[in-house]
Amino acid sequence: MKTTSVKAYGTEAPEADLKQFNINRREVTTSDVEIDILWCGVCHSDLHFARNDWGMTQYPVVPGHEIVGKVTKVGAGVSKYKLGDLVAVGCLVDSCRTCANCKDDLEQYCGAWVGTYGGYDKHLDTNTHGGYSETIVVDEAFVLSVPENIDPAGIAPVLCAGITTWSPLRHWKVEKDSKVAVVGLGGLGHMAIKLAAALGAHVTLFSRSSNKVQDAKALGADKVIISTDEAQMEQAMGQFDLIIDTVPYAHDLNPYVGTLNTNGTLVVVGYLGPLDPMLVTVPMIMGRKAVAGSLIGGIAETQELLDFCGKHNITSDIEIIKMRDINTAYERMLKSDVKYRFVIDMKSLKS
Repeated sequence: MKTTSVKAYGTEAPEADLKQFNINRREVTTSDVEIDILWCGVCHSDLHFARNDWGMTQYPVVPGHEIVGKVTKVGAGVSKYKLGDLVAVGCLVDSCRTCANCKDDLEQYCGAWVGTYGGYDKHLDTNTHGGYSETIVVDEAFVLSVPENIDPAGIAPVLCAGITTWSPLRHWKVEKDSKVAVVGLGGLGHMAIKLAAALGAHVTLFSRSSNKVQDAKALGADKVIISTDEAQMEQAMGQFDLIIDTVPYAHDLNPYVGTLNTNGTLVVVGYLGPLDPMLVTVPMIMGRKAVAGSLIGGIAETQELLDFCGKHNITSDIEIIKMRDINTAYERMLKSDVKYRFVIDMKSLKS
């Protein structure tokens, strides 16, 4: 298969900084769309994958799965997109398309789903490479339309942080007057607040710090509960229909389970790994409360989210950086020193 060499930023070892090198992109096949990448969000998953924190990375790796750009070429069989369209690519670039999950628009749970980076590229028999690059070629079935009325840089993090919180909001049928709480105010948490508020829910932030109150209310939260304050936590018992837990490290879920109402659910979207301390089941059994997990969303659900964001003028709060500043951005992310997501201006890689 013919390929084109393009500039990219990635790493060849877990302890190495990201640097510029070239990768190969395939020429478009019948169903492919070639995209000139304009903006790429920076996700915690990018950092974890680059540093092999999950023990699955194969090098070299080019991160980036929050991609917004313009269509520059389409295959002969492409019907959904044309040259110049503003489009996006999220965390998935392929799946088996035949299993029950795929048929139910749940490609994120397909056993053969292909990640935008770190997956298997069947066309080139190599790893997939992500959005820290000049261009990307993706099957049209996994390309998304971006509303023209919203900031394309600000929409980039919606492709991961947004859909990760939107999917549980939709699955657990959040609507007007639902009582939703969010644990943690970061990239995921601030999107959860914006989206839940736009759905008409009464939104509460759980935070360990009182300095988050003003920011949370500006984002759309109705209330902030300081989780280290025993009196406030006691008053919150039995209140919430849904809690979206966005904290990316091991922490105690038990205090939050008690704040669920009967049939309420706490859904973990930020942390991968064993719980510490262990989950106490008594309050779950006594109130038919649940602790669940959720992973991004399928293509149809992600398009629904983008359309919703266009209708309600919702974008992520971002700080734009140049490609060469990615290593500094990673260090700042580890310190939570960003409100609330970095987005790379990809012109800085091309120049």
